[in-house]
Amino acid sequence: MAYSGSSYFPSQTVSDAEKLSYDYGLKVGKAIKQEWFNEDRNHNRYRSNHSDFHNLRLYARGEQSIQKYKDELSINGDLSYLNLDWKPVPIISKFVDIVVNGIAERTYDIKAFSQDPFGMAKRTEYMNSMLADMRTKELNEFSKQNFGINLAENDEDTLPETKEELELHMQLTYKQAVEIAEEQALSVLMEGSNYELIKKRFYYDLTVLGIGAVKTSFNTSEGVVVDYVDPANLVYSYTESPYFEDIYYVGEVKTIPVNELAKEFPHLKESDLEDIMKNKSYNRSNYNARHSEDKEDNNTIQVLYFNYKTYMNEVYKVKETGTGAEKIIPKDDSFNPPEDMEGGFSRMLRSIETLYDGAMILGTDKLLKWEMSKNMMRPKSDFTKVKMNYSIVAPRMYNGKIDSLVKRITGFADMIQLTHLKLQQVMSRMVPDGVYLDADGLAEVDLGNGTNYNPQEALNMFFQTGSVIGRSFTQDGDMNPGKVPIQEITSGSGGNKMQALIGNYNYYLQMIRDTTGLNEARDGSMPDKNALVGVQKLAAANSNTATRHILQSGLFLTAEVAECLSLRISDIIEYSPTKDAFIQAIGVHNVATLKEMSDLHLYDFGIFINLTPDEEEKAILENNIQVALQQKTIELEDAIDLRDIKNIKLANQLLKIRRKKKGEKDQAIQQQNIQAQAQANAQAAQAAAQVDTQKEQILNQGKAQFEQMKAQIDSQKMQQEVMHKKELMALEFQYSMQLKGVEVDGMKSREKEKEDRKDERTKIQATQQSEMIDQRNSGKPPKNFESAGNDILGGGFDLGSFDPS
Repeated sequence: MAYSGSSYFPSQTVSDAEKLSYDYGLKVGKAIKQEWFNEDRNHNRYRSNHSDFHNLRLYARGEQSIQKYKDELSINGDLSYLNLDWKPVPIISKFVDIVVNGIAERTYDIKAFSQDPFGMAKRTEYMNSMLADMRTKELNEFSKQNFGINLAENDEDTLPETKEELELHMQLTYKQAVEIAEEQALSVLMEGSNYELIKKRFYYDLTVLGIGAVKTSFNTSEGVVVDYVDPANLVYSYTESPYFEDIYYVGEVKTIPVNELAKEFPHLKESDLEDIMKNKSYNRSNYNARHSEDKEDNNTIQVLYFNYKTYMNEVYKVKETGTGAEKIIPKDDSFNPPEDMEGGFSRMLRSIETLYDGAMILGTDKLLKWEMSKNMMRPKSDFTKVKMNYSIVAPRMYNGKIDSLVKRITGFADMIQLTHLKLQQVMSRMVPDGVYLDADGLAEVDLGNGTNYNPQEALNMFFQTGSVIGRSFTQDGDMNPGKVPIQEITSGSGGNKMQALIGNYNYYLQMIRDTTGLNEARDGSMPDKNALVGVQKLAAANSNTATRHILQSGLFLTAEVAECLSLRISDIIEYSPTKDAFIQAIGVHNVATLKEMSDLHLYDFGIFINLTPDEEEKAILENNIQVALQQKTIELEDAIDLRDIKNIKLANQLLKIRRKKKGEKDQAIQQQNIQAQAQANAQAAQAAAQVDTQKEQILNQGKAQFEQMKAQIDSQKMQQEVMHKKELMALEFQYSMQLKGVEVDGMKSREKEKEDRKDERTKIQATQQSEMIDQRNSGKPPKNFESAGNDILGGGFDLGSFDPS
């Protein structure tokens, strides 16, 4: 029920000292009690909320009260004639599980963005260095090739080529070490608080109750802790915002044992505890809902823990020194010097939001705690603001009224339960088909063996064979009205009622689907065999759209928790004795981040949630990737990179850039191919011309060589001829010389012979002369000088041995 609050709260314009007082805190506690636990107007807001949420949870579990159904079917409260199974049909449980489990399966990444001046300066510096490398890429390549000097500050393989690629690179790839450290710190803190289990619980609350809440707190023993908060135990100031950003107080009711109360608040005395226990009965009857009274024992106490947001004044005394400088001295807010005060005093004031923690025992005016909150969460971008410890969201709230998915369909669930009971009632009154037996007709039947038909034998034959024996005429020859002695009796009156009730059941079930948007395609209960797969997916996607507000609300709570944890991390590192253990826990994941952790509290981070795409978005992206692959406008490596990106918008931008780069690359390759082909053709023509030239040269060279060889052969031939001629001439000369020698020898022999003959004749003449002289001297007779036959060949001299053989 909506409630707009009242003016029970104390004024916030009082001094800071009064706000710190016990009385001021007690007034705040009483005002909260007056708004939420007041019985004067016959309306207890806390009990009403608690009861409504309890009933919604029972409907979600299929355990709602059956008394209304009994009242509907009873007659003046009498149920003695009804024997029915009153157990509720858990129809809502199915739809709740579909929504909660489907949303809880959606994964996300928490991204930290350093938005402080130092982080922005580092990001700008890196971006400028990338731009410088992009602009001097050709110069860097020239320097590297010619001088062996690399002038680039970044990796050339990952260097973007255009400003669009640089923007995507900054969003997808660039990450400062301190941002990585922050993300790992958030992951460790959430895992330590079992945030996945908390997340499932508040998603269940958002679906069933329409509101979800979590709390972040800090203590020196455990560090930062994230706790689940039951919305039924919440109290908060009136708001019309579904995100509760304008509330000025919030708290929760906890039921704790007395011993834990004494440990948590050691200043309580035994007399105080006794007073608390004396007021136990009032406390129990006034603040507990009826369904939870039996669960509370005598050793537990209901305590209201709350945060109250107000403001405090930071006042400074500004004094002018003798040198003309100004000196600032902190003062309390009561310092207010008159304007005409001598000495050059002035007052400087700044108002900042502050948070007070309080604890009060319900049913009493006992305030257990009232103090200014320690380690308040202040955004570093605006230190005048403060964040509550509680993060709450109710996506369907209007004028303070909270609506939920389960709340919309409880009426249809009631009608389904009544229809189910009516079905049982109709089924209990339905009877099976019977048999009509005409005993007179059986008496007229003679079996032919002298015996008549009896009812038992007739029934046995009918049930076993389905045959009936009858007679058309009686023994007297008259028409027999009972000629068919056995006839079936059908009772079909209940069938039509059953069909009508089943139709009614399906109608209200469809009304639940129409109201929630959870169609058959979402739960897969009745898929149409004739429907195309694309149509089924489209229907499921529309169903997801109907419950997207629950998903967005859960992501809002996660982002709020991450932001609060980010602010709490600064407290851990700066104040907590668990600092070293926390840094070591982060270092387990990445030792390199330890260097950044020491200065982590100096940074200011923006927290973003990157939700993993759903099946519809994945299908659209995958379809784009497949089309690009089929058209060969991207490479397989590009497709792998695109599937790894969880942000669909960035993935599509990267797909456009990769397609553009691939087109430019293909165009450059095509141009290179054309140039290479032209160059190859030119080279081929040049080669062909060279071949022709070489061929001509070879032919000419061959001809020249042939001519040369021919000339050489002719020369050699001539030389041989010369040599042969020389040899012949030498031989001829030799022969000539020999002949000449022979001739000369012949001539010599002839001359010798002549001379010899001449000498012989001379000798003969001399001999003869001598003999003639001697003859004259001696007077001898004349002498004959002729041969006496010794010079004649004849007789036994044979020359046959000299004949040729």
